[in-house]
Amino acid sequence: MTAISAVSIHAPRSPRTISQSALTTRSDRAMEAAQKLEATFLAEMLKSAGFGKEGGFAGGVGEEQFASLHVQALADKVAKAGGLGLVETFYRSMMETTHDT
Repeated sequence: MTAISAVSIHAPRSPRTISQSALTTRSDRAMEAAQKLEATFLAEMLKSAGFGKEGGFAGGVGEEQFASLHVQALADKVAKAGGLGLVETFYRSMMETTHDT
């Protein structure tokens, strides 16, 4: 049997006590997450529209995997190029949520 050590539990820090550099880091991470979320949404939309279906890679064992990677890469590029304009909405929502805690 192994011993369990006590863990100190601290109350979450309010946004007022977080340094500006931490906020910038949080802001950067939120923006990156918002872009990834939009890219994932775009990939699902492309898949639903039939992009990446059979035949695009001339068949074969790995066609489904490569088609999926191709759809995700395309969605990532579209999101980074401005996408559908959802990144800003996702970002604002994430930042509001992080400030509420």
